[in-house]
Amino acid sequence: MPLVRIILGSQSDMKHAEKAVEQLNLLNISSDLHVASAHRTPERVRQLIESAPSDGVQTIIAMAGMAAHLPGVIASMTVLPVIGVPLSGSALSGVDALYAVVQMPPGIPVATVAVDGAKNAAILAAQMIALNDNNVHEALIQMRKDFYK
Repeated sequence: MPLVRIILGSQSDMKHAEKAVEQLNLLNISSDLHVASAHRTPERVRQLIESAPSDGVQTIIAMAGMAAHLPGVIASMTVLPVIGVPLSGSALSGVDALYAVVQMPPGIPVATVAVDGAKNAAILAAQMIALNDNNVHEALIQMRKDFYK
């Protein structure tokens, strides 16, 4: 069962998603990866969010560039934690996406990492999971020790 669901707004964002998947794999956290657009395939997005709890998903990472509505749309459909990853690639180098992801209305939070911050999104998802999973907690402690060697 995937503990983390990663949703991309476009196939062209796959290089960013691979960084998150790689980090989750290093922490022995299962994930699944889907391409679904808030604008082009909204029903697909809805299906992925509605099935998340029964699929075992504990947190969702949503990656999008430019207008970056995907993380907020997802957050509006679930009470699972949503981590938004604004992506570069636009004329504004991702600043437009960053503003779109961080400026959510009260009651619909999206945790947001840096532009192109997929690796940190995976680590944040792991920290959320570690609250109830000692193996993930220990893996994070070891990762941090290895980082500072």
